[in-house]
Amino acid sequence: MDKPWLTSYPSSVPAEIDISQYASVVDIFTESTQRFADRPAFHNLGTTITYRELEQQTQAFASWCQHEAGLVKGDRIAIMMPNLLQYPVAVFGALRAGLVVVNTNPLYTERELEHQLKDSGAKAIVVVEAFAHTLANVIGKTDVQTVITTRFGDMLNFPKSLLVNFVLKYIKKMVPPFSLPGSHNMKSVLAKGAQMPAAVADVTLDDLAFLQYTGGTTGVAKGAMLTHRNMVSNIQQAYTWINAVDQDEGHEIIVTALPLYHIFALTANCLTYMKLGALNLLITNPRDMPGFVKELGNFQFTAFTGVNTLFNALMNTPGFEQLDFSKLKLTLGGGMAVQKPVADRWQEITGNTLIEAYGLTETSPAACINPMDLPEYNDSIGLPLPSTDACIRDPDNKALPVGEAGELCIRGPQVMKGYWQRPEDTAATVDSEGWLHTGDVAVMNDRGFFSIVDRLKDMILVSGFNVYPNEIEGVIAAMPGVLEVGAIGVPDEHSGEVVKVVVVKKDPALSEADILAHCKEQLTGYKRPKVVQFVDELPKTNVGKILRRELRTL
Repeated sequence: MDKPWLTSYPSSVPAEIDISQYASVVDIFTESTQRFADRPAFHNLGTTITYRELEQQTQAFASWCQHEAGLVKGDRIAIMMPNLLQYPVAVFGALRAGLVVVNTNPLYTERELEHQLKDSGAKAIVVVEAFAHTLANVIGKTDVQTVITTRFGDMLNFPKSLLVNFVLKYIKKMVPPFSLPGSHNMKSVLAKGAQMPAAVADVTLDDLAFLQYTGGTTGVAKGAMLTHRNMVSNIQQAYTWINAVDQDEGHEIIVTALPLYHIFALTANCLTYMKLGALNLLITNPRDMPGFVKELGNFQFTAFTGVNTLFNALMNTPGFEQLDFSKLKLTLGGGMAVQKPVADRWQEITGNTLIEAYGLTETSPAACINPMDLPEYNDSIGLPLPSTDACIRDPDNKALPVGEAGELCIRGPQVMKGYWQRPEDTAATVDSEGWLHTGDVAVMNDRGFFSIVDRLKDMILVSGFNVYPNEIEGVIAAMPGVLEVGAIGVPDEHSGEVVKVVVVKKDPALSEADILAHCKEQLTGYKRPKVVQFVDELPKTNVGKILRRELRTL
């Protein structure tokens, strides 16, 4: 097939990657912990651990899982926590023991947690005590046999560890009562594991590394089976691309505000930047914007990943503009569409281009990305990564030419093995030729750059005309008085559907008339909103993606 994007590649980026360079994610981890042993690996709430310490702690965790818990290769272990130092210890420790990691949102309801634990067949779980009550209420309906608990402050330096745990439990009352008989504390797990024989697991590229559940924004959450081959491939692809801009390996600092249990931060921050020997600055509560900005002031960070809503919120937080951006090389936006007004303002404040990338849980996640030296935001998701094919298909699965909109399809070594125990869903998503049908409407230009038009399922049909919410949201987001906006279709007896927008004000004086007048100037008649609703906050996932299905219930 033609690959016009290769002519747009940076000169240092090859068309293909060498997947055989590593036998597993554990190999990449081991290489980094040896190469950067005395460099800082993760920082959180005032405490830093080095790569050497990370290696020791993950070995202890892996040994305990094998020798004490009796977990064997292929067993699933759920990890339910926000961004804490315990997270990389548990994840890499589990992988070193040959286990399959089931990343679990700590804010899950009982129904959601029960579904994920039962669906995955998890035999063990690591959970922060603040969320253990949810687990306690459903564990009897699952196959979980081993529970490891931890507290927010357990890996922080003394005396801050005691202070944080005391304040959260007794002052802020953030630890509801729970009963999990026979559970183990992570501190004791690491202490005991350090005295046990080293864990050994014969892990190959074909073994599962993660059961990564989709966000469930368009239906029931399904577990994407991501193998070590998938993850190694995506790490190699991203590493090769990022290195098109000179990296000071062992000295990079990446801001990790998105939760590591989400595939974006997991692969980009935790795994790819680990290969670079970077320091991951873990932000436990990015919704505390003043605290977030204060923490950023302590570091000369070099890379920053996030979603559009996160960047927008930061720029509207006092003190952000005064931060030191002199070392910032890469700002990467993904997870949802980046809006041009947000990208333009980010570049104005930081001097750094907000680069948009594209991926899915099912592609580990990176599929397309813009060149690192992009001079300004280009309203594109960029070029397919090395060893990645992309095309645009019509409803009959026929390839469309340059410039025509259709469903974006991806093929490459990062495409998932399939959905866990869901062969019909797998067959409906990945065709017989290995093409993953993304459900996103896109176009490709003659230079091989792809642009997302919108989700197929989010498309609004107005009198037979297709209206894409991203376009409406981009137009309204450009208004100075708008903080955030979401667009959906609502039933209409005359046109089938009309456009409704849900808006969070930045300027209290902003009115419905202002929005309608602006849209009249910017949009053709059938695209203009007929309903405007103001709210204090838009419903979002924990990584900041707007939940359009919940907008329909407002």
